[in-house]
Amino acid sequence: MTPEALADLVGTAVAQLLADRGLDATALPEQVTVERPRNPEHGDYATNIALQLAKKVGVAPREFATWLAEALRSHEAIAKADVAGPGFINLTIATEAQGAIVEDALKDGYGTGSELQGQKINLEFVSANPTGPIHLGGARWAAVGDAIGRVLQARGAEITREYYINDAGAQIDRFVSSLIAAAKGEPVPEDGYAGTYVGEIAAEVLRREPGALGDPATVRRVGLELMIDEIKRSLDDFGTHFDVFFSELTLHQSGAVADTVAKLKANGSLYEKDDAWWLRSTDYGDDKDRVVIKGDGNPAYIAGDIAYLADKQSRGFDRFIYMLGADHHGYTARLKAAAAVLGGDPDSVEVLIGQLVNLVSGGQPVRMSKRAGTVITMEDLVDAVGVDAARYAMIRSSVDSSLDIDLDLLRKHSNDNPVYYVQYAHARTSSILRNAADLGITPGGDFALLTHEREGDLIRTIGEFPRVVATAAELREPHRVARYLEELAGTYHRFQQDCRVLPRGDEETTPLHQVRLQLVNATRRVFAAGLGLLGVTAPERM
Repeated sequence: MTPEALADLVGTAVAQLLADRGLDATALPEQVTVERPRNPEHGDYATNIALQLAKKVGVAPREFATWLAEALRSHEAIAKADVAGPGFINLTIATEAQGAIVEDALKDGYGTGSELQGQKINLEFVSANPTGPIHLGGARWAAVGDAIGRVLQARGAEITREYYINDAGAQIDRFVSSLIAAAKGEPVPEDGYAGTYVGEIAAEVLRREPGALGDPATVRRVGLELMIDEIKRSLDDFGTHFDVFFSELTLHQSGAVADTVAKLKANGSLYEKDDAWWLRSTDYGDDKDRVVIKGDGNPAYIAGDIAYLADKQSRGFDRFIYMLGADHHGYTARLKAAAAVLGGDPDSVEVLIGQLVNLVSGGQPVRMSKRAGTVITMEDLVDAVGVDAARYAMIRSSVDSSLDIDLDLLRKHSNDNPVYYVQYAHARTSSILRNAADLGITPGGDFALLTHEREGDLIRTIGEFPRVVATAAELREPHRVARYLEELAGTYHRFQQDCRVLPRGDEETTPLHQVRLQLVNATRRVFAAGLGLLGVTAPERM
């Protein structure tokens, strides 16, 4: 019995109890919570529903819990239901009911759900300026953003992964000036871009367009094309793929920015002051109104943001998730304001802010890139530890906090390395199944035979997977999947230490061996599914 099924069972029992005793049926919450207690001696699961309901229905919590525990004991899936403390109920699941978790885990799609069915979500992430290779902050979003898309899809949402190419503005002018200087062998311009990659791109521009130095527009066009192609290759190599690459420049060239500004002027969302046009963003929680058209008549950066959101709205999305860097804290309110003045729901805009990433090796920070010069790039990290380790390291911690990545740890082939720990556990399950096949042993048998404490621990951990994925999707926190997989790996290792899966030597194969193989196979499938949600491979041999 999965936690979700148990919660439904408890909810049904509570509803029946309220009806039988003439109590307020509306007191029952939409969602009943059941959780695994920290102390396994307290049972398999616990619920505080009696504490939640008692005041609403005018019954002491412990008295209500006593009634409910008695009702639950009559259900064949419940082996024990004990009241504890002021009104908690500790539940022990019958062995036969726990076997249903293994059956579910052996089915395709375990961990998926339909609660987000019908939601069309635009997920914009990375969106690094096309003026250099993707740095570590962009790499974090490349891993985390891709994983968020995967968990949202697993729960039924339709996801469009989008990369906003900032190919307009002063940073592009500086990039082009840097390319021209490199092509001429001149020093890097003030505020320009350094690093060997600038020289490499400049040389390729001249190879393709020998006369480009006399035509800055050609340098801009070809240089940007080369840089964007390199960014796309890096993302593909990292396992992160986008459905849409959207050019900021096209918003200006097509007139979309001018049209959007005209619309906002007409509906009163902009006002004129000091020769500039301002967005009334304080009406929507911003700390100050924002300049949309500057005093010189040129659009401010936010003008493109508003036009871009208008374009997204026109494509029929229900929700717009922006994943931005640590220096973008002020963007939430202004993007919500933009949604509102465009006639949309400000709550349809969601902004996630990621904190900085630092590399450490030998106990010291790593600061210089082999190619970019001033910053560490995604390619530097991949070269150092590989794609799997890089992605997993980026995903396994909450983006709300800065992240220190220990390169020495990620290179280790030991249980101290979290990605190795999880992948090795998957490889061990695959090895056992291969060995069983070689011995002619097929998985099967009666799940009621799985009565060992370690078996129960493993089954209950497997049973948590759908809820972990659902929570990760709801909170946009794929690190929950990574931490769960580490817990599953530990639980599996303890199971394998205490529970012999394959017969030794001339020992006969028993139904217990076969049913334990089923449990191992279910575990393998959950490892593979969980790693897949993180975009990390599940190797069968290590």
